[in-house]
Amino acid sequence: MLTTEHILLESDFREVPRRQDARTVHAHIEFRSRLRRRVLQLEIFDYYYLSVHSHARSVLLEYVLDLRFIDGPRRLRRIAWRWIAFSLLLITLSAGIAWRINSSATPWWQNDWLLPVCVTVIVVWPFAMLVSAYRTTETLTLFSTHGATRLLECTGGLGTFRFFRPFMAKLAAHIRLAATARRRTRAEHLRDEMREHLRLKEIGVIPSGEYETAKVRILDQHSPAAQSAPARASTRL
Repeated sequence: MLTTEHILLESDFREVPRRQDARTVHAHIEFRSRLRRRVLQLEIFDYYYLSVHSHARSVLLEYVLDLRFIDGPRRLRRIAWRWIAFSLLLITLSAGIAWRINSSATPWWQNDWLLPVCVTVIVVWPFAMLVSAYRTTETLTLFSTHGATRLLECTGGLGTFRFFRPFMAKLAAHIRLAATARRRTRAEHLRDEMREHLRLKEIGVIPSGEYETAKVRILDQHSPAAQSAPARASTRL
């Protein structure tokens, strides 16, 4: 007979401190992306909390993340190879046109085909370079541990990883520190994480659909089968 366990999320609700009430600020960074019109401010305070202030176009978000329920930062680099190749093709074409002009005895303005090609290359090449720069991105993402929900994402151009490197090293250290402050049993920690997802959904950080998906993932980890798997693995060793 299958047994089920009911988790009452409304009870034992944890109070997450506000940024204004911080006693100690351990690290601070401000990231501005003019190309994407975004300002992101991050602060680690009171050892276990990350304050997020994000202003992208007309959307303003302010919230606090509990580092006890967050995985280490993940990095993803996307390079717009097609647009870069297209830009190089235009540069090669412009070099060929310059060579043709230099080697021809006819003035360039008297060539019926050369002038339109020159104008096209001059107009299209800066646009291709801008698109290749916009689509070549470096993204830093924070996910919840068992819910695997995206809680923070910062996308910028090349150099974003280098800019964030000192701050991310401190953040990873505080995430490891926060892991030592989790509840003693796995079941208690999973219940706390589900409450954390509920809190973030209620303040608008997590959409309802993603919250339901994360809840299913956490409940799967909370099941007896998931809890007995590590025990079976250690027995085999």
